[in-house]
Amino acid sequence: MFRYATLNNIAESGLARFHEGFEKTEDVSAAQGILVRSAKMHDMEFSNELLAVARAGAGVNNIPLEACAEKGIVVFNTPGANANGVKELVIAGMLMASRDIVEGVDWVRENRADESIATDTEKEKKRFAGTEIRGKKLGIIGLGAIGVRVANAAVYMDMEVYGYDPYVSVENAWHLSRKITHVTDINEIYENCDFITIHVPLIDATRGMIGKDAIARMKEGVILINMARDLLVDEEAVIAAIEEGKIRRYVSDFPNATIAGKKGCITTPHLGASTEESEENCAVMAAEELKEYLENGNIRNSVNYPSCDMGRCQSAARIAILHENKANMITQTAAIMGTEGINIAGMANNSRGRFAYTMADLDSRPTREALEKLRAIDGVFRVREIC
Repeated sequence: MFRYATLNNIAESGLARFHEGFEKTEDVSAAQGILVRSAKMHDMEFSNELLAVARAGAGVNNIPLEACAEKGIVVFNTPGANANGVKELVIAGMLMASRDIVEGVDWVRENRADESIATDTEKEKKRFAGTEIRGKKLGIIGLGAIGVRVANAAVYMDMEVYGYDPYVSVENAWHLSRKITHVTDINEIYENCDFITIHVPLIDATRGMIGKDAIARMKEGVILINMARDLLVDEEAVIAAIEEGKIRRYVSDFPNATIAGKKGCITTPHLGASTEESEENCAVMAAEELKEYLENGNIRNSVNYPSCDMGRCQSAARIAILHENKANMITQTAAIMGTEGINIAGMANNSRGRFAYTMADLDSRPTREALEKLRAIDGVFRVREIC
């Protein structure tokens, strides 16, 4: 019986994926798996019971990835599960910014008690006329699950779309419309596009990537959209650029004291992935990832360990080893199995940076001595007997 805990409200459609071999527990220290959305985990003490954390969403800033990896805890996220919800908000953000819709709605609200509002509307509406997005140039920084959907939708809205992503995956590239121009220099986005939207993860290399230098290269009157992470953008520099007229609008899904209510800023309360459909999709995907790892040892969509999939165990036993990515690990594992008289029927090994993962299907159950010898190998974080 596997036990799992939830640190946030997780959609019932996701929890329903766990069958009778799983039990929900309120005691986090007793759980082999944790499902989480936004709860902060950096200060948590992880019990030796914990094997995996599944984030029902894409961002994992709230989880200490390396600390988890060093304890042999696999962290999953759910890429693409909320992509359509975010895509729709990006399109809405472009329309709100280009047509001055927010200011128009505010004017109506402020004048709702005025009996002459109907006639005043005809005089005032020119203040909120705005511009259309058809024929405008859209630059997309990051062509992952969300960026690809935004790009394709913008093509159907008759926009001229430019995409920048030096690491675009083959799968995402296949889904891109042929009408999208793929650029290899991000400055082409800054210098040519009327709209710029950001869809990259927050890592050291991307923190503050939209700053004074990037803004200086942008066109006058550019509309900047950020539905990814607030720290990707130097928002003080954005405010200054709005005051100077360089940036026409800044649309963000991350309210804070710097931009909330400021002129030229349209800020939504982190609505991107908050649709009912997105929450359900993320919950289902997170539950399936957690279940597959706990039951079969297969890793899909981990952010701190490599992907590795051997299907269901068809042999007498399966072991999984989470370890450092260094030489001689496989040799030592095979030697221990050989010494104990255990034949390896099949093996898979993959690495990701400093960390690696090895699965082996065995023709006989491993002895306690064999497992202890594996755990004693320098660089091994955890050894699991799965079946």
